[in-house]
Amino acid sequence: MADHQQKIHPVQEDVEAQHTPPTVPLVPRGSSKSDQSAPQDDPHVPPLIQRTLPVVHSRPPKKKRSCCCKFFCWTISLLLLLIIAIAITLGILYLVFQPKIPKYSVDRMQITEFNFSSDSSLEATFNVTITATNPNKKIGIYYEGGSHITVWYSDTQLCEGSIPKFYQGHQNTTVLNLPLTGQTQNATALATSIQQQQQQSGNVPLDLKVDQPVRVKLGKLKLMKVKFAVRCNLVVDSLTADNSISIQSSSCKFKLRL
Repeated sequence: MADHQQKIHPVQEDVEAQHTPPTVPLVPRGSSKSDQSAPQDDPHVPPLIQRTLPVVHSRPPKKKRSCCCKFFCWTISLLLLLIIAIAITLGILYLVFQPKIPKYSVDRMQITEFNFSSDSSLEATFNVTITATNPNKKIGIYYEGGSHITVWYSDTQLCEGSIPKFYQGHQNTTVLNLPLTGQTQNATALATSIQQQQQQSGNVPLDLKVDQPVRVKLGKLKLMKVKFAVRCNLVVDSLTADNSISIQSSSCKFKLRL
């Protein structure tokens, strides 16, 4: 009976094999460990902390301005400040003194000589009465030497003279009696033109031009010399000697020249 019993011998398993870790690698070959995150299923492996680093952009290098550019900028700034200062000063002066333009008129014209000689020249002498008005309450006008006054017919100058030096005070009206003389050579065509003009229209157009250096006085301050330019368009009835000419129309324009 004992001979017929089959003895079963247990197969001894390799105890060490049970404790051998799996041979399958946790990290696939060809990849670095930093590319893999820790398995979330294993409670014994702490999770990896992911940090977001700010992106720092490098600043471009500053361009150095040239000396010419800096000089140009400073020059423009100084010019702007100067213009602003001048504008403010002129604005204050305008509000304080309230300047007004002087007025001029030609009131009378008399011819004492207007003769054509045998050599075709013209001798002319005019006496002109001009009224100058200064309407300003706080501005005086110094009429300096070097003035020039002329009378023209078309493009031909008939006579010339000057205005004497004088001072015109505030709100003053000055009447000037001015003698003007002149000589014109080769005046045959001029005589014919004047005669035809009188026959056709019954009048003669003349231009009176005045260039007068002046100094303007603001309060007690005497400014630099400037020039008044006055242009008057006249229409007279005739141009004959020993005759007080009748001025049919007169209009004057004033300009200031530095």
